[in-house]
Amino acid sequence: MSWLPSNDPVLGDPLSCDALELVIVPRTRDLGDGFEVRRALPHGRRQMVGPFIFFDHFGPVQFMSGKGMDVRPHPHIGLATVTYLFDGSIMHRDSEGNIQEIQPGAMNLMTAGRGIAHSERTPDVQRASGQKMLGLQSWIALPAASEEIAPSFQHYAAADLPKVRDRGFTARIIAGTAFGVTSPVSMVSPWFYTEVTAEQGTTLPLDPDHEERAIYLVDGEIEIAGDRYQGPRLLIFRPGDRITVKTVGPTRMMFLGGDALEGPRHIWWNFVSSSRERIEQAKQDWKTGRFAHVPDEHEFIPLPE
Repeated sequence: MSWLPSNDPVLGDPLSCDALELVIVPRTRDLGDGFEVRRALPHGRRQMVGPFIFFDHFGPVQFMSGKGMDVRPHPHIGLATVTYLFDGSIMHRDSEGNIQEIQPGAMNLMTAGRGIAHSERTPDVQRASGQKMLGLQSWIALPAASEEIAPSFQHYAAADLPKVRDRGFTARIIAGTAFGVTSPVSMVSPWFYTEVTAEQGTTLPLDPDHEERAIYLVDGEIEIAGDRYQGPRLLIFRPGDRITVKTVGPTRMMFLGGDALEGPRHIWWNFVSSSRERIEQAKQDWKTGRFAHVPDEHEFIPLPE
């Protein structure tokens, strides 16, 4: 999706659990037609969790017959996008010629590297009938040595991603390793992303194996060390501590994080880079039409002025 700067998400509940570093309440923005986005990252006090540099929660929204989402072609550099749906479908098209209908539970990883353009629209069938939309989009910043790799796209259907089922919960391993199971998705740097759905009264661990970790509460309520947190919230934890999560009611949450990158990143519009000069070049490349064209698209989002 396309991004413009806005006010920071707000800080959340007071901290009493020693392992918690930050609690962020996503700030809601209406992008038009009742399509709401809740943004948890970046934040003024925390740019990234592992390589996660952008985290948007969109919906729930009900599109009526004839309506839908239309994110016109726009560019990216220096990052990978992860689009993950709970409800609805999105048609992805990119300048590498990839065309993929994204459906709930599937993993869709578009690595921009040195540059890619893409569009995200409601598929024709769902536009005609109407559909409910609910999902997440994240940006994964690339290591400095990999920022200029060739663009690519990976798609794994929900049935192709490993699941862990235990008493009271189910975890889908979207990327990386969690609960002792590894996703087949290829990654440039170590990070992990897992959807967890749990019944009331379930206790489960957030493994200390990863350098930086967070839990994004999509909906529901959890308890950690005696303190309760309701969704939507992003809970960011300090390294090394073993975390035990107990669900207060039925809960859907995302476990995420990974190795910290070697330094902060510059973000401008849809560009992420360790170099300001590289972002300036990307601006000119988009403005002058040097990005490759997205097939079957005749619109684009102009460079913000």
